[in-house]
Amino acid sequence: MKKYFLTVLFVAIAGIFSAGAQVTGKWKTIDDETGEAKSIVEIYEKDGKVYGKVVEILNPAKKDAKCTKCKGSDKDKPILGLVIIKGLEKDGDEYTDGDILDPNKGKTYSCTIKLDGEDKLDVRGYLGFSFIGRSQTWHRVK
Repeated sequence: MKKYFLTVLFVAIAGIFSAGAQVTGKWKTIDDETGEAKSIVEIYEKDGKVYGKVVEILNPAKKDAKCTKCKGSDKDKPILGLVIIKGLEKDGDEYTDGDILDPNKGKTYSCTIKLDGEDKLDVRGYLGFSFIGRSQTWHRVK
């Protein structure tokens, strides 16, 4: 009985700790070129895939900015509310095979995201090969 109790306790504790280590939630984006905080992106799961939407723009002068350089259905849409991460799928301890949009440049890149601890998210956008691209570290908003 003691072994059973310890096993149940261990599984419960492991579940609590693993639940905290998820990519879903709100993240503060940090520009890799300037080091400035730019926005809050909410990462969510839909139909087994991961998406990210801009839910807050931190620079008051850019709150009404539109995606003027974007192509297709995102052209001229407000950046606030824009889905910038689309279709990522879990692959081991990272999420891959999706895209990320840079609304300032209007370009879409292949994307990989991976947790670095509980409160940091490594975000990589690239063209073709993952070693040719840009990386940012986003911070969880509590």
